[in-house]
Amino acid sequence: MQDLPQQHAEIAARFPDLHPPFERQAAVIESNRCLNCFDAPCMGACPTHIDVPRFIKKIASGNLRGSALSILEANVLGASCSRVCPVEVLCEGACVMHRYNKQPISIGRLQRFAMDAFHDSGASLPLRSHKQHSARVACIGAGPASLAAAAELKQSGYQVTLFDKRALPGGLNTYGVAEYKLPLTDSLREIRLIEQLGVEFRLGVEIGSDVSMEELENEFDYIFLGIGLGGMHALDIPGNDHPAVIDALQFISDYKTGCTTNISGNVVVIGAGNTALDAADAAARLGAKSVSVLYRRTSAHISAFSFEYEHAKQEGVRFEWLTQPIAIHASSDDVASVECTRTEITSDGTLRPIADSTFYIDCNLFIPAIGQSFLHEFLAQRRGLRLEGGRISIERATGQTTNPRYFAGGDCVNGGREVVDAVADGKRAAVAMASLLQEASYA
Repeated sequence: MQDLPQQHAEIAARFPDLHPPFERQAAVIESNRCLNCFDAPCMGACPTHIDVPRFIKKIASGNLRGSALSILEANVLGASCSRVCPVEVLCEGACVMHRYNKQPISIGRLQRFAMDAFHDSGASLPLRSHKQHSARVACIGAGPASLAAAAELKQSGYQVTLFDKRALPGGLNTYGVAEYKLPLTDSLREIRLIEQLGVEFRLGVEIGSDVSMEELENEFDYIFLGIGLGGMHALDIPGNDHPAVIDALQFISDYKTGCTTNISGNVVVIGAGNTALDAADAAARLGAKSVSVLYRRTSAHISAFSFEYEHAKQEGVRFEWLTQPIAIHASSDDVASVECTRTEITSDGTLRPIADSTFYIDCNLFIPAIGQSFLHEFLAQRRGLRLEGGRISIERATGQTTNPRYFAGGDCVNGGREVVDAVADGKRAAVAMASLLQEASYA
């Protein structure tokens, strides 16, 4: 994998942890609060079904390696998930402590504590099988779904190659998750464990131009599609082609990789999902004079998690509700302002602009964050795959598509959910592929 750009150290310094890690004594105290429930609702709430009571009990007894291995058995990206999972609505949201009006166990921070200790020790992932099979699997995309599939297959003795058009692996973990949630260095540190298993990475390779699907089908027994989603939707208003209009994912990628290190002037973000708020928070930390989030509905309608909204307010982000941009006005090389109109929600729930309500917001950088498209261009070569609403249709229990040689998982299947959901998809598909390959070897 490529070395990180030198500018990344400067970026990392500006984005300290959103939730600082536990010190050892605090971790032991917190782990001893766990009731080790026999029915473990926290385990059921985790898409990868990590045995939460088991790994927490091992922290309490001082067995940090055993704790980490318990996590990794279920989720090979346990370190990144400990930092980016919305634990408030998953494992911690299901904690029985809520029944007693007590704070839930800090499962995410305990998981991070165990995983950080594992990484700091220089440990490696164990191979479950030392028998190496000749069967080969290609994973298109090197994001969480493909990484989980690759690790599971390699640990079972199969040969795996990941293809990705970008210079670094990790998908949104590397390029799209806010730095204060998951530093780029931590994403790559975790991926190196998978690389050390013997998984091959072919980076900077575009499927369709550098290598064809036909070539992949000739070289590999199965193909896993972990291609994620396409680019952000463009905001169809006058002026949206200005160079100072940068979509949220590109903005986050640029600062995480050190291409952008400072922001000046006024920043306007369109949208109110988690990615929009990540971009707004980052702009504030990078030095913007002001950051405004415009949303055409109210705070009750936002798709971002409530804790993300509260965090954005703490970062000094200003929210303009019932506001819709209608044009971007430029002055020489810079954006000068965003022309907006107020909106109202009618009794039947529809949205309409309010007449004669136009106003202007000073703006130097405009960041749309209104959702991602599906990768229709890639899927036009779909090789017998069935699409449903732009998503790849699969058999949920196995991840197998309508073409029996293709499996899929992650955002290209679920439309854009959490990292942990992608990991669960990838592992499930890998288990199914390994089973089919094993059956074929005995046929």
